[in-house]
This record gives sequence, C-alpha cells and structure tokens, in this order.
Amino acid sequence: MARGQRGPRQRQPTAGTDAKREAILRAAESLFHTQGYARTTIDQVAERLGVTKPFVYYYFRNKQELFETLSWTPAVACFTVLDDGTLDQLPAHQQAAQALERLIRATLAHYPAAFFSYREPQAYRPEYLAEQKRLAHHFYDKFCALLERGRAEGTLRFAADQETRITALAACSLPGFLYSWYRPEGRLPAEAVVQQLSRLAWRVIGLADMPDPTPTAQRRRCP
Repeated sequence: MARGQRGPRQRQPTAGTDAKREAILRAAESLFHTQGYARTTIDQVAERLGVTKPFVYYYFRNKQELFETLSWTPAVACFTVLDDGTLDQLPAHQQAAQALERLIRATLAHYPAAFFSYREPQAYRPEYLAEQKRLAHHFYDKFCALLERGRAEGTLRFAADQETRITALAACSLPGFLYSWYRPEGRLPAEAVVQQLSRLAWRVIGLADMPDPTPTAQRRRCP
C-alpha cells in the first residue's frame, strides 16, 4: 500500500451512507468481541441489524474487511498520538509522558476493537499487517527519539545501557495487556485506569521520581 493509504480495503462512505455503515460496524464489532472472528458470519451481522446480506455487502466486501476496518481505526488513533503538533513545544520527557497517556486513553476509547489484533492476529491479510507495522514503526521512531533526548537531558532516567527501543516497547505494551482483563463495567472507571496505567508506563521510561510530569496528569490526578 502507498504511504497514507488506509489499512483495510473499503469503499469510501458518503454523507448519506455514514450512519448505515457505522451501524454495520457496531453490530460486527459486538459479534467479533463476543464470538471471535471465526465464529462470526455476515449472516449474523445482517440478522443483528434486521437487514439482508446484500445490504451488508454493499458497504463491505466480506467479513475480513469488516474486521480490518474495525481494527484500523484504533491503530491509527494509537500510533498517531504524536502527530498533531500540540506537544511539540514541550520538553522531551513531557512529550513522552503525554504520548503514553494518550495512547492508553485511545486504547480504552476504542474498546473492544482495539484489542482484536492482540486476540486474533491470524485473521488479517499480510497487506494489512504490513501497513499496521509501518504505522507502528512511524510511532516508535518518534517516541524513541523523545526517549533519547530525555535521557540526554537527564529528565528520563532509564539506564544508559538500557536499549531505547526495548524501553519504548515495554512502556507501550501495558495497554496491550488490557485485552485480557479490562471491562468497561469494572470497578474502576476508564479515566482511573488511564491514570494508573500511565504512571506505571512513566516508571518504565524513567519517570519514577516524577509522579505528575505532565499538565494533563496534574489536572486529572486520581484520588
């Protein structure tokens, strides 16, 4: 795929089809979440919506396109958290801290589709996986550069012999484990989970002695 092209194959929606297309996605998301990819069918998606199979096929070519479309949205949301320019004027350690918090928040905001790639990586086409990998590399290249700058400036205190890429992967892997235990109706509200996981991730990149390194965290500190 060319750079900038969307991961899954899909027809571009128009203003008049957005609501119908979104309804199909939400029905499919629920079924994929409760049944898994293999056990979900287009017939079930259509039945859930009270429509015919051709109605679904008008918007999506097949089940795999539905699954990839649902997975691509959270992938973009997570791996572009450093791309909007709003953090550029902050010191490196604050950019890194806010990037982790944004990534965790985006993961929860796109529950449960954000976890599909962890649960069923075998369900994707090689082309999709390659595009997702490119997007991830784009994020990690920027994030690792921030970690290197923070360490050089003395604001990120992970060991000098500690591999930067491994440090980045370890910090960002924390939201990935949410797929095995997170439930929206659980004891902690989503924002509390975001804050607790953010603090754990900050420790991985060497912010253990700076419990609230970002303005966002200061505003949303958990009791």
